[in-house]
Amino acid sequence: MTATPGIDDFTRPFWDAAAAGALLVRRCGDCGRAHHYPREFCPHCWSENVGWERASGRATLYTWSVVHRNDLPPFGDRVPYTAALVELDEGPRMMTEVVACPAADLAVGMQLVAAFRTGDDGVTVPVFRPA
Repeated sequence: MTATPGIDDFTRPFWDAAAAGALLVRRCGDCGRAHHYPREFCPHCWSENVGWERASGRATLYTWSVVHRNDLPPFGDRVPYTAALVELDEGPRMMTEVVACPAADLAVGMQLVAAFRTGDDGVTVPVFRPA
C-alpha cells in the first residue's frame, strides 16, 4: 500500500505547483467561490466554468488531532503527527498536517502558512506551519 495521492491529468497542475512551492485552488468563474479538493465543476453552483488559481498559502487552524498510531506506510514512521483541517484565506477548508509546532502550542484560530514536504516517492504535498 502506498500513501501517494492519485495524480492524473486533471490534478497534475496541483501537484506540479506543490513541487514548485505553490498552493493552487480551483475558483468558479460564475459564482466566484474557491473550492478544494480539485473538481471539474463548482460544488457551490455546479458551474463547469472553473479554473486553477494560486492561493496565498495563508490559513487558519480550524481543528486538529494528534495521531499517535498509524500502521500505514509512511505514516507509522512519523507518529506522533498532527492531522489538521485548515481554512484557507481563500475560503475552502483543506485536510493537511501541521508541522514545526508542538501539539501543546496549537490553538483554534492560529495563523498558519503553507510549507511543502517531498516524500520518498517524490511527491510533494502541502503541509502547514505556524505563521
